[in-house]
Amino acid sequence: MRMISLMASVLILFTSVPSSAADWFDYNNRVDNFAVSFPAQPTIKDITYTSEYKHMLPGRVYTAMNGAEKYTVTVVDYRNLQKMENDRIKKCEEANADKGAVQSRKRVPGDVCMDIYLHDMRGAVIFATWNLVKAALDKGAKMTRMAYSRMDLVEGQEVYLDNADKTQTIFGVYMHEDRLFIVEGTVAPNAPPPMLFYNSIGFLDENGQRIRYATPYSNGISHPARAGGGGGARGQQPQ
Repeated sequence: MRMISLMASVLILFTSVPSSAADWFDYNNRVDNFAVSFPAQPTIKDITYTSEYKHMLPGRVYTAMNGAEKYTVTVVDYRNLQKMENDRIKKCEEANADKGAVQSRKRVPGDVCMDIYLHDMRGAVIFATWNLVKAALDKGAKMTRMAYSRMDLVEGQEVYLDNADKTQTIFGVYMHEDRLFIVEGTVAPNAPPPMLFYNSIGFLDENGQRIRYATPYSNGISHPARAGGGGGARGQQPQ
């Protein structure tokens, strides 16, 4: 079945295919290029996300509820970050130029106008992870696991939380094609961990095909060939 949902003037194209679990279905998003299993049709909210170095980036939050359970995928678009940083540098250099002398305004490492594009981009996963962990700990949660993770060999981090209200949360943070993906599932006390949701996250190419890499993908560093048959290592519940 093929459906079209219009949200905040953005066309979201997805396909829904019944999965082996009752009521869950495979959701393929052709705008933010991800795939995931949801228990219900998600609501979509546009957001503005503040990067570590204070750039304001566009994003969307996809939320699906299953009773008291909550499942979200947040996608933040970093693709325009380098232009935004170049614009900031230009304004900074103009504001700090020595008006009493003719100078070449070369960028000096360590100066107030230094280029922090790579810091912001390469640090996006750890920055988002820290913010989520800090927010949870401030609310009385206990972190039971934090580890390196790979979804279809896209590198990221995962965290397991026991919340103060006895619910359990698992979230993962990944970076693919200059987009930040935050995958978060929270289940009721004594319920099984939200592994069906968490392990289902994947990434789509421009043709809507799920990408499965042959070797680890690290955003901005490696762009490996795709696997010939089947996906890479998935996130796993710790033994």
